[in-house]
Amino acid sequence: MKFSLGHLLAAAILPLMFAQPVAAQPVTAQDAGPAYIVSYFETMPASAAQARTMLVGLAKASRADAGNLQFVTLQRIGQPNHFAVLEAWKDKDAQAAHAGAAHTKAFREKLEGLLRSPYDERPHTALAVAPANGAPGKAALYVVTHVDIVPTSKDLGLDLARGLTTPSRAEVGSIAFDALQQNSRPNHVTLVEIWRDQKAIDAHGAASHMKEFRAKFMPLSGSLYDERIYKVVE
Repeated sequence: MKFSLGHLLAAAILPLMFAQPVAAQPVTAQDAGPAYIVSYFETMPASAAQARTMLVGLAKASRADAGNLQFVTLQRIGQPNHFAVLEAWKDKDAQAAHAGAAHTKAFREKLEGLLRSPYDERPHTALAVAPANGAPGKAALYVVTHVDIVPTSKDLGLDLARGLTTPSRAEVGSIAFDALQQNSRPNHVTLVEIWRDQKAIDAHGAASHMKEFRAKFMPLSGSLYDERIYKVVE
């Protein structure tokens, strides 16, 4: 999973716009490292097949964009009109160029008429990302979980989410298990998991470290633990 690529260091050079000295702004993780985007959208049920076809074309074009590290399109199991898109880019500039590309704009414009709620695009930064255990097979399943931490317990919640990734990656049937932190709401985390099959997902849910995480995290949770299972579109 290309989410596993390490952070790239970047330097920002501020232009001299005024005669007086201007203090340099610190480079944050959001500016310096890879840019991760997790997006969700829901179509009208009758439009699900059309949206799926459109996603195939979007994925093919987007993977050819400069700076693309990963572009995965997903369809939710049990609710086929729910979709997710997982993107990873070399940096925020590469992501911005993709967002302004003709194929991206054409997709979003055409998709607009099929939606029953707004397109939900959420930029993220890596919280805990590691190399995948091989390439996902055709039967692999993705689990995308939105984890909401009450703001006053943000740091503890982030530590718990970070700590969950290592033992989860070591489980039988685990292909990848990464944690991303949402840029606009740093108390929100997205867990991106890839499992060999449903049996591996079920075993993970019953694992002692997962049960311990859920027990410790529940008092810190700001909303329901939103876990969704997907299959790959393209």
